[in-house]
Amino acid sequence: MTTALDTRRPGQTAEVPPPPASRRPKILQYNFLGGLTGWIWLVVVLVPIYWIVITSFKLQADYYATNPLVPSSPTLENYRFVLENHFVRYFFNSVIVTLGAVVPAIVVSFMAAYAIVRGSAGSRFLRSVNAIFLMGLAIPLQAVIIPVYLIIIKLQMYDTLGAIILPSIAFAIPLSVLVLSNFVRDIPKELFESMRMDGATEWGTLWRLALPLTRPALVTVTIYQGLQIWNGFLLPLILTQSPEQRTLPLALSAFQGQYNINIPAVLASVVLTTLPILTLYVIGRRQLLSGLTAGFGK
Repeated sequence: MTTALDTRRPGQTAEVPPPPASRRPKILQYNFLGGLTGWIWLVVVLVPIYWIVITSFKLQADYYATNPLVPSSPTLENYRFVLENHFVRYFFNSVIVTLGAVVPAIVVSFMAAYAIVRGSAGSRFLRSVNAIFLMGLAIPLQAVIIPVYLIIIKLQMYDTLGAIILPSIAFAIPLSVLVLSNFVRDIPKELFESMRMDGATEWGTLWRLALPLTRPALVTVTIYQGLQIWNGFLLPLILTQSPEQRTLPLALSAFQGQYNINIPAVLASVVLTTLPILTLYVIGRRQLLSGLTAGFGK
């Protein structure tokens, strides 16, 4: 049995090693400055939301007579007033535009991403298509709104919901293809080879292999594009004219201009407009954030 030699000089005391990091007081591991900043930012974000919600339940007379941050005499009169001013019609217009643009855009983007990843190595055409999609990310909607307007006029689709849906599909495809391509590219090639040896066609491989494995990315781009199209304002403003074709963001702007004195009613319309997208974000926020980070981090 061997023993360690004592190499200390006479009269020299042994040095006590510092305690391991796990034994140090936990209070030293906390970031007080970061935590305080986070709480301050939370208050800054929540106070306006709190004010909007409690004000939407106030009468117009109470809004000017009471403390703006103190709830008083809650009532649903403002919400009834908003619903009676064709809010349901505007809501269904937004639903039609969102579903009519998101579903085709996701289907086309998924098939395009699969073709680009699986066939671009030996196809100059697919590489060119991928380059065009990437160029589409650099073109903002505001830069091409006049050509889009002229195309819609030529197609005789002005003042219809289809006039909003078609450009929304075109502007949703580039980013969707980019995200989905990253996920399809991360699928092991051995799985594709196994499907081919089993006699599966490219179409069968697309729907039976690539679709289940890219489901997180599909949910991510669906939620993201749905939020973008639901909140879209410029296309409905330029490509529609009649009140019957308004979507919620455009209707909210018109409502605010018409009833700007009745602030509680305006804020009630804001709450009703925000509830659908807030609910969608709360349900899919984990999938949205994890899908975006996973798609670019692998």
